[in-house]
Amino acid sequence: MGVSHDVQPTAADATARQTDDISPTDPSSSTLEDGTAAPAPGRRMRFPADGLEDMRVIEKTGTYDNVELTEEDCFEELGYQFPSWKKWWILSVIFIVQVSMNFNTSLYSNALTGISEEFGVSMQAARVGAAIFLITYAFGCELWAPWSEEVGRKPILQASLFLVNIWQIPVALAPNFATVLVGRALGGLSSAGGSVTLGMIADIFETDEQQYAVAYIVFSSVGGSVLGPVVGGFVEQYCAWRWNIWIQLIFGVVVQALHLFTVPETRTTVMMDKIAKRRRKSGEQPNVYGPNELVPYAERFSAREILLTWVRPFKMYLTEPIVLTLSLLSGFSDALIFMFIQSFALVYKQWGFNTYELGLSFIPILVGYVIAWLSFIPVIKRNIRERKEKPDDETAQYESRLWWLLYTAPCLPIGLIIFAWTSTGPPIHWIGSAVAAAIVGIANYSIYMATIDYMICAYGPYSASATGGNGWSRDFLAGVLTLPATPFFENIGGKNHLAYASTILFCISFVLVIAVYIIYFWGPALRKRSPFAQQLSDARAEGVPESRVKNDVETGGATGGALRRMPTGARANSFVRSQQNIRVRQALGSRQNSYVGARTPTHSRPGSYSGARTPVSRPGSPAGTRTPISRPGSSSGAKTPQGESVSV
Repeated sequence: MGVSHDVQPTAADATARQTDDISPTDPSSSTLEDGTAAPAPGRRMRFPADGLEDMRVIEKTGTYDNVELTEEDCFEELGYQFPSWKKWWILSVIFIVQVSMNFNTSLYSNALTGISEEFGVSMQAARVGAAIFLITYAFGCELWAPWSEEVGRKPILQASLFLVNIWQIPVALAPNFATVLVGRALGGLSSAGGSVTLGMIADIFETDEQQYAVAYIVFSSVGGSVLGPVVGGFVEQYCAWRWNIWIQLIFGVVVQALHLFTVPETRTTVMMDKIAKRRRKSGEQPNVYGPNELVPYAERFSAREILLTWVRPFKMYLTEPIVLTLSLLSGFSDALIFMFIQSFALVYKQWGFNTYELGLSFIPILVGYVIAWLSFIPVIKRNIRERKEKPDDETAQYESRLWWLLYTAPCLPIGLIIFAWTSTGPPIHWIGSAVAAAIVGIANYSIYMATIDYMICAYGPYSASATGGNGWSRDFLAGVLTLPATPFFENIGGKNHLAYASTILFCISFVLVIAVYIIYFWGPALRKRSPFAQQLSDARAEGVPESRVKNDVETGGATGGALRRMPTGARANSFVRSQQNIRVRQALGSRQNSYVGARTPTHSRPGSYSGARTPVSRPGSPAGTRTPISRPGSSSGAKTPQGESVSV
C-alpha cells in the first residue's frame, strides 16, 4: 500500500500550522473511508505512540499528490521472492567475490622474497605491504557499506571490484618499493568486503532463513585467506614474484565479470525505486514513487549524515560491552591465526618442505573450516527449533546461538598447544602439527560465525554496525600483528623457540575463550550494560517496533527511556525515511507491517494487492482534499514484525 501525500496547503492552512496542532480526529478535517476523521491538508498531527509516555509528532514531508511505493505493494517483485535456485546462485557468486577479496590479502605473502631481492629491502620491510593492505581493508569495508544502502549493492560491489583490480596494475608493474606500498594501501581501502556481502543476505532471505546463508558466506571469508598460500606456493616455486599480483588481477577481472552479468540488484529500496519508475513509464501508476525518489539527493547524502553512519560502528565498538567483548574475541582469534600461520615456513622447513609443499601445508586449516561449517548445519536447525518452542525465553533467543561455541571455542587453545609441541621437527612426524592446524581452523570458523549470529540477534536494525565492528577488529588486529609475527617466532630464544612462541599464543587464546562462557552465562547482564542492545530488548518485550528504537538511537535519543520525537527531515539512510512514512500510515489506520526494512514479511499477505493506495475525496470533504482508502480489516494496532538486518 502507498502513502498518499495531500495537496499543497493554502496560506490559511500554513498560518494554522504555525499556531495549532490537531489530532487525527479533528472535525474540520476530511473523513476516511471507515468514517473516521482525517487531518486537514498540510496540517501537523499529534497522536499517542502505543502507550509511550511521550507524544510522537509526525510532519508530512515529500512531494504532494504523489504516492510512495511500499514493500508490501511490490513484495512479489523483491529479492525475498526470488526462487531458491536464484538466491543460492547469487550467494554462490558472492561467495566467490568474498574469496577473491580475501585471496588478495594472503597471496601477496608469496611475493615477499622476490620483492625483497628486486628492490633491496629487508623481508620485514616487504611484509609492510601485507600489513598495510589488511589495515586499510578494515577501514575500507566500513567506508563502502553505507553507500551500498543508498545506491545499491551491485554498483558498489562493481566499483569496489573495479578499483581493487585497477590498483593491482601499479603493484604488478612497480618500478620501486614505494609504488608497491601505495598500490597495496589503495587496494585495501577499495575493498568492500563482508559489510556489503553479508548485507545482501538480508536482501533476499527472511530472518529465520538467514543463518544458513550467513554460515555459507562466513566460510568464503575464512577460506579465501587460506586459498592464497596454497596457490601462492606453486607461483613462488615456478614463477616470478609479479605473477602473484597478475593472478590476483586475472581472478579479480573474472569475478567482476561474473558478478556484473549474473547477479541482479538486491537492495530492497533500490529495487522499489526501479519498480516505481517502471510503473510510471507504463502508465499503470503515473504518480507512484520509490522511497528514495521522494527524498532530495542533497539531504540523503549530507556530509553530517554520512559521517554519522560511518562513525556508528566504531562508537558501538567502544560503548557496547557485547560488541567490544565479542569483537575482541573474534579479532584476536583471527590475529592469532595470522601469527600462527607465519610460523609455517619456519616449522615445516625442519622436515625439508619446498615452497609449494609449504603452501599445501595450509590445507589442514581449510579442512578444519569445512568441518566447522558442516557442524553448524544441525546446530542451526536445533537453534531454530528452540527459538520457536521458547519465544519468550531470552536465553533461547540470544545465548542459544552461542551454545555450539561452548564446545568449539576451546579448540583454539587445544590446537595451539598441540601445534606448539609437535612443531619441534624430526623425529616427530609433521602430521601431528597438521592435525593441530585443522583443530585451530575449527575454532576460528566457529568463533567468527557464532559471534556474528549473536550480534545479528542482539542488535536487530543495528546489526550492520555491530558486525562491522567485529569485521574491523579482525582485519585491523590481523594487520597490526602481521609485522611482529615472524620476529616473534624467531627471537624467543632457546632450542625449542618455536614451541615456546606457540605456547605463548596458547596462553593468550585460553584467556580469550573464557569470554565465550562469560557471555553465554551472563549474557542478560551484559546486555543490560549495553545501551543499544538493552533498549532494543526492552522494545521487543513491550511490543514496540524495532524501527522506533533505531530512530531514537540514530537521532540522539536517550537510551533506556521514552523514545524521542522523530526527525522531520530526510535521513541519509532511506530506511529511516521509510520509518517516518509508516507513522503516517499508522495514524491513518493502515497496516503497520507494511514498511520498508521489515525483515519478516509473510509470503502470503491476506488482502494485499499490488499497486499503490488510491487517494479519494470523501463526501463532505473540502474540495481537493485527498484521503487514503483504509483497507478493510486493517488495524493501527497490528503488531509490527521485528526484523533484523545483517547489512556489514
